[in-house]
Amino acid sequence: MSKPLNGAVIGCGFFAQNQLHAWAALPGAQIVALCDRDPVRLAETASRFGIVRTYADAAEMFVAERLDFVDIATTVASHRPLVEMAAQAGVHVICQKPFAANMTDARAMVAAVEAAGKTLMVHENFRWQSAVRRVIEIVRAGTLGEVFFGRVSFRSGFDVFSGQPYLAEGKRFIIEDLGIHTLDIARALFGDVIRTAATTRRINPSINGEDVATMLLTHRSGATSVVDCSYATKRIPETFPESLIEIDGTLGSLRLDAGYQLVMQGCVEDLSPPLLAWASRPWHNIQESVLIIQRHFLECIAAGAAPETSGRDNLQTLALVEAAYLSAAEARTVDLATL
Repeated sequence: MSKPLNGAVIGCGFFAQNQLHAWAALPGAQIVALCDRDPVRLAETASRFGIVRTYADAAEMFVAERLDFVDIATTVASHRPLVEMAAQAGVHVICQKPFAANMTDARAMVAAVEAAGKTLMVHENFRWQSAVRRVIEIVRAGTLGEVFFGRVSFRSGFDVFSGQPYLAEGKRFIIEDLGIHTLDIARALFGDVIRTAATTRRINPSINGEDVATMLLTHRSGATSVVDCSYATKRIPETFPESLIEIDGTLGSLRLDAGYQLVMQGCVEDLSPPLLAWASRPWHNIQESVLIIQRHFLECIAAGAAPETSGRDNLQTLALVEAAYLSAAEARTVDLATL
């Protein structure tokens, strides 16, 4: 059996705890170092996961440690310098979404890691949820024939701000934080996008950014999809954090309904995700996807293959986010080739 890869996690915040649990469950990796600028958070996380070596400075960590990969679990403003630092150190990178603050930074990050000959994956985990993955497999197998319409919907009133208060502070919110996931699901299902038209609204007066968005996508495949997301929807029962999907094809249709129920041509399949030992409801479908995506990252490193959500692939998802904001601001359709 080959030795596990030595990794480090930069950022010990809310979501990074899931990533650390997943790394601990994967035999192909071991986290040997942690980095965070908050000394209390760093110490608590190191104690929780039994990680001895800790750093307040990423540059110092890259010099001191012999790493195979780094997991960047920080906010977006730090991604470019950290990814470029990792590339210079010659380590593989998995980076939290949103990948970059803008397309210029994203392209520079991809170029830096490609020049270093290393693997770059974006932690775009919604397409890796087991229920969503099953839908992707059905579409890619051609079971529905030629797909001509789809809808990916995430609507909830769940309080996401208590665990991540910074989400309420930015000028951008739901497209950049949540819509990026649903847009990525649409790309996984229907292919890359030629143009988009979007509308946004802010319903919650206590936040700065938009909390409702609807996007119409024209895909290169010829399919049309609607991607809608909301954190202002009062729904009983609450469906957080499920993505609901509808697809029409020339040979049939399917729906991924609330409760992880897949309905296809009159047949119902229960796609409820497992509750991992370290997971908790209602987050368990996302937590499972973290394990799946990180396993894929390790498999790609071993095989020398590009991850499905590679940095280069994610340029298309990030471009969709930028196009949606531009479309909503200027009330027009945006051609992605112009970005």
